[in-house]
Amino acid sequence: MSPRPEGELRRRTLLRGLFAGAAALGAAPLLAGCDSPLAAGLVRTQLDTSTVTFWNLFGGGDGARLQSMLDTYTKQHGSNSLTAATFAWGDPYYTKLTLATVGGQPPDVAVSHLTRMQNLAEADLLTPITDDMLASVGLTASDFNQNAWANQKRDGQNFAIPLDTHPFVLFYNVDVCQKAGLLDGSGKLKPIRGVDQWEAALDAAKKATGAHAVASASVGDYATPWRFFQTLYSQMDGSTPFLGDSGRSITVNQDLARKTLAYIQRMSTQGWLAPIADYAGAEELMFTGKAAFYLEGEWELTTAQAVKDLKFGMAPFPQLFDRKAAQADSHTFVLPKKDRTPAETQLAMGFIAAMLKQSMTWAQGGHIPAYLPTLTSSEYQKLEPQASYSEVAQYTHYDALAWYSGSGSVFENIVGAQIALVQQHLASPDAALANINSQLSPYLHAANPL
Repeated sequence: MSPRPEGELRRRTLLRGLFAGAAALGAAPLLAGCDSPLAAGLVRTQLDTSTVTFWNLFGGGDGARLQSMLDTYTKQHGSNSLTAATFAWGDPYYTKLTLATVGGQPPDVAVSHLTRMQNLAEADLLTPITDDMLASVGLTASDFNQNAWANQKRDGQNFAIPLDTHPFVLFYNVDVCQKAGLLDGSGKLKPIRGVDQWEAALDAAKKATGAHAVASASVGDYATPWRFFQTLYSQMDGSTPFLGDSGRSITVNQDLARKTLAYIQRMSTQGWLAPIADYAGAEELMFTGKAAFYLEGEWELTTAQAVKDLKFGMAPFPQLFDRKAAQADSHTFVLPKKDRTPAETQLAMGFIAAMLKQSMTWAQGGHIPAYLPTLTSSEYQKLEPQASYSEVAQYTHYDALAWYSGSGSVFENIVGAQIALVQQHLASPDAALANINSQLSPYLHAANPL
């Protein structure tokens, strides 16, 4: 890591002071939802060195699947082998993880989105993971999806071990698509490639529903519009990231961004794309047959499975433009920076390896395993509809690095809100881009708070 400017050292000292103050006053209010009464790390307690402390941010179906994996770990290693804590998703979780690490009391292992992990690594809050550390628990770099593996690296070092890839995908209502003539002989969606085939499919789907062809959230949810934009922009050979120089400049190709926004608006004005729907409302449109397609992350698989009598399928978002691409993120395991003995390092790595070997359980929720022995297994290849879109992990695009970007970030909220206005016919592409540039400007010049 490069030496940190004096200002950053002062901020780090201030954070340590804030952490110490919080510990002195009692950190219990921060621990709602934790499995451990003290959630070791936010208060200065000593744990048995044979116990792994683990923090995560998983709720809902992901939380239930993770708990099953943790239960398996404790059955194999003993009831005192693990202390796990679950915190609120997004910024609350990353704030707690940052404060605990700066304060010298982090967990042994933590979950991080790959797009948020990069900022933790840049702030020197993570322990690099060496090839020897991987080998000590029977892992190598070649065991992982190479797209995710390459994106977790910084300055040639490994800072995370990917658990999955969770991309933006296409859900489809089987009954509606059958009526529209869009299914093949096996009942799966026929291949769609290029704008002409896509728009022909949208026309047929709209006729079949009598309403819309596609549902995608545009109200009260700004991550989904961003995912939609990033998918189309990347397909238009948008290889230039939205942000450059670790978030200190806007580097997006303005012409391609304008074309991307114009296409989203075209889909909406043509009546193909429902212009106004919140997250749950967009799902309901597809679930009830008022739309043939639904655009969202694959994690909504479990929601669709819970809908009685719904027959649905899933597929990669079609390649409409120059190349295959889809927006995505990955959940990863990281080692927050702390002094560890060789035995403690081995224990943490062993826990990660044990979780990876349960990737089939994790895949039940829709996430594409990053651990290749699971992805290539016959068991996973028979898993439907998951196997139908697993190829997407090879060509996903992650959000650009910045202290204010990544899953659940200020960046997604700012950019996604403007994209949503375009989808709703409330802003032109030019106006949306101007507002994005203006609203991001303060963050370009603000110091990284870490």
